Amino acid sequence: MNALHRNPSDRVIVVGGGVAGLSTALRLAPRPVTLVTASSLGQGTATGWAQGGIAAAMGAEDSAALHAADTGMAGAGLTEPDIALRIAAEGPRLIAWLVGLGAPFDREADGALALGLEAAHSRRRIVRAGGDSTGARVLETLVRAVQAAPHVEIVTAGVVALLRDEGGAVAGIVAERDGARFRLPARAVVLATGGLGGLYASTTNPPGATGRGLALAARAGAVLRDMEFVQFHPTAIAAGRDPMPLATEALRGEGARLIDETGAAVMAGIAGGDLAPRDVVARGIFQALQRGRTVYLDARGALGAAMPTRFPTVAALCASAGIDPAVQPIPVRPAAHYHMGGVKVDAHGASSVPGLYACGEVSSTGLHGANRLASNSLLEGLAYAGFIADGLDAAPPGRIVPERAPPGFVTDLPKIRAVMEAKVGVVREAGGLAEAVAELAPLAPVCDAALVASLVARSALSREESRGAHWRSDHPHQAPARHTEVSPAQTEIAALPLDAPVAAE
Repeated sequence: MNALHRNPSDRVIVVGGGVAGLSTALRLAPRPVTLVTASSLGQGTATGWAQGGIAAAMGAEDSAALHAADTGMAGAGLTEPDIALRIAAEGPRLIAWLVGLGAPFDREADGALALGLEAAHSRRRIVRAGGDSTGARVLETLVRAVQAAPHVEIVTAGVVALLRDEGGAVAGIVAERDGARFRLPARAVVLATGGLGGLYASTTNPPGATGRGLALAARAGAVLRDMEFVQFHPTAIAAGRDPMPLATEALRGEGARLIDETGAAVMAGIAGGDLAPRDVVARGIFQALQRGRTVYLDARGALGAAMPTRFPTVAALCASAGIDPAVQPIPVRPAAHYHMGGVKVDAHGASSVPGLYACGEVSSTGLHGANRLASNSLLEGLAYAGFIADGLDAAPPGRIVPERAPPGFVTDLPKIRAVMEAKVGVVREAGGLAEAVAELAPLAPVCDAALVASLVARSALSREESRGAHWRSDHPHQAPARHTEVSPAQTEIAALPLDAPVAAE
């Protein structure tokens, strides 16, 4: 760890130790960066659990335009085409940057990058490492680079509030370590804190993924966008574990099929079949489960036998649950996996509050729309790290004003998880959503997890249509495309048509 930078007019604080936080810290060089992580570097992040890979248009028959088009199709009308094309165009350069840092991507016999196929992609463009260990391998690469970077210092602590200066700009953080709270002033703060899947009883996310960064931004007055869009991964392994192990979507790209206990195809008659977008597959499995079926991912035969070398992470997870995928189908069910909504940011990752930026899953950039295309998440975090570094132009902080006492850490999380699972899940309806809002509202002022959960429920109740990952059984059709925006300072959620001016930017 380098010596703590004492000059707040220079320092940028990055909160989060996943791909978004680490790459942002690196790309901000030579500016001094304080990287604040809740756990030891490399631990406790969703990046390390990412199995699929990084989507990048590297193939001879592929292009950024095709990648952007696939992204827009999955995004169900809410993806911003210019953002999708801008990020897709960064893909090959970002892969080259990671290779330069030493990322050990899988390669073909001729040395070319091995490209996999995942659902809703029209080309093989998934760059992977260690088969299904891409997240872990990329995380290790970035951790080594950060540890060697002279401009980065590392502080292990929890962030409980954002400091504000007399002009209202974010001017640092209030952190807590071993029960003691302390301030770190800064020129700007970049939130790279991940998602909120841990607010659900069934999730593939680490236990700490309860939306802490979203709560920090919300309590600072930042605009949050499209909070209702929670992606449920269709094939979490139903082996009684919390969090649930994940069977990567790439398995279906290589030929695994979804069947019920009779051997019937679960996705029969549904456009795209087993390789339909995630929201479609998740609903197909959910509806089969509601009918009393048991759903399996069937990789028996050659694919299952090759799994220890081709998909070693899934093979190990199956082995630990007593499943041999070469001869047994894998029991699966949907689980909360990724949040498409988040802190609304502009083209440089800046929020509606001066001095506050967001990168990765905590942000809403316009890329994912209503439903994230597989393996676009690591790509987005890597791309916006560069966009933030190129565009960060925060003024030095003014006099810091005393912060209000921040709320405590997560309280009554089991209750929150049960409410979200039962009433704000794969399929939603007005009665359940209204009950969720009523149950969560009393906790929201004093509990960050309840605040974030209530914003998801409120936004879902306000969206009276079905679109992407948000499915309302009482409103199964689409309405005109719009975003939802919310701030705790508002009493109602703003419903904005896509062509309406946005005052927050």
